[in-house]
Amino acid sequence: MQTYTVGGAVRDELLGLPVSDRDHVVVGATPAQMIAQGYRPVGRDFPVFLHPQTNEEYALARTERKTAPGYTGFAVHAAPDVTLEQDLARRDLTINAMARDPAGALIDPYGGQRDLGARVLRHVSPAFAEDPVRILRLARFAARFADFTVAPETLALMRTMVAAGEVDALVPERVWQELARGLLEARPSRMLEVLCSCGALAKILPEVDRLFGVPQPARHHPEIDTGVHVLLVVDAAARHRFALTVRFAALMHDLGKGLTQAEDWPHHHGHERMGVELVSAACARLKVPTDCRDLATLAAREHGVIHRAAALNATTVVKLIERCDGLRRPERFAELLDACACDFHGRPGNETLHYAPREILLAALGAVREVDAGAIARQATQTTQIARRVHEARVAAVKRLGA
Repeated sequence: MQTYTVGGAVRDELLGLPVSDRDHVVVGATPAQMIAQGYRPVGRDFPVFLHPQTNEEYALARTERKTAPGYTGFAVHAAPDVTLEQDLARRDLTINAMARDPAGALIDPYGGQRDLGARVLRHVSPAFAEDPVRILRLARFAARFADFTVAPETLALMRTMVAAGEVDALVPERVWQELARGLLEARPSRMLEVLCSCGALAKILPEVDRLFGVPQPARHHPEIDTGVHVLLVVDAAARHRFALTVRFAALMHDLGKGLTQAEDWPHHHGHERMGVELVSAACARLKVPTDCRDLATLAAREHGVIHRAAALNATTVVKLIERCDGLRRPERFAELLDACACDFHGRPGNETLHYAPREILLAALGAVREVDAGAIARQATQTTQIARRVHEARVAAVKRLGA
């Protein structure tokens, strides 16, 4: 029985990055032997155990054989005769297919260290094509390691997989999981670029894919199309280290522009309404969590109005706050403004400019929240007057900000 540290821990150590989690492969052991030594079994699909002291994962060396389409159609063989090299061969990328023995010696049968030095994401073997999740994982790694390129032969293989319908077999939960993790990386635009270049984006997020080639409004920056703009917007959200909710809203805010007829370009009249419908459809298809869906919907519907905050009258500002449920959900309203700031900063030349609508509307929200609706209700002689008087008091409070 021999144990090896494998995968991401070895990769990150070689890159000089901090290592938070360590995974291990065990060669020459059976499940009974692992349990006898105090390891706790946790694997459902193949033998994985937790170390009795460290709680780190130890998996028995295994091979996999494709039995059906999709990412679940595999027969797993885990036995004492499976070698470390065989186990590493089933992994996705060469940079993830390295190991260290207990003495610290590097075991690198597939050139992972070479590809780390060359900054290349390359598949280990043709078996990469058997699991469509690997397309998503590679795209996510591209977002994490933004200076890495995809090997031409790997990109060609990914395109073949998409054409063969492998991506169509992915379940929504797994797609969302990988997309969310990619959006939280340092350069989420790289994930989208890789997915677009192999054709997978058109399958999993066609609403975003169709934005490429659609011009921006003339008043913005017509030298970049809407797809490129969205890439800049999600990267702006990453630079500010915003939460997933904001990053997803940044990704989805301009979907409606993809439905504008070419003869109407570069105008996009009514794209907010169309965008809300597309956000709803995409979120339902991918089973997006409610908090991400709701913020993305607000961003798609309201970003145009929010950008014009300095020109809005007090009544319109109060209606905007009420429409966005800002009084009950002030934190979400602030996140909505963050997403709109990313939209602004995602235009060339605006990266470091101040986004005034955020402070304008946060000040307005603070003024509106100071209005004592309960006191107004107690003074009203008729209940039918309450809503109108509260609204009027809120408008007056916002007007005083500009006095």
